[in-house]
Amino acid sequence: IVGAIGGWLAGYALHRNTALNIADVILGMVGAVVGGWLASMFLAVDVNNLSPLGILAAFIGAVIVAFIYEKVMGKPAQ
Repeated sequence: IVGAIGGWLAGYALHRNTALNIADVILGMVGAVVGGWLASMFLAVDVNNLSPLGILAAFIGAVIVAFIYEKVMGKPAQ
């Protein structure tokens, strides 16, 4: 759930896309893992729950993953 929310927010922030695409959900799930790992490494906090901090970590991770995806694939996730 947190990954889907983070992916939707990242899709909206990057492309002003309000639709919930399957690509946004998948990138959001991967982003939630990346964001959780980064938060635990650099902030020493546990964000493995449905909280504002967990959603923020998933959003930041999803933005990073979406940015890398766009650079590698040459097109936005849609």
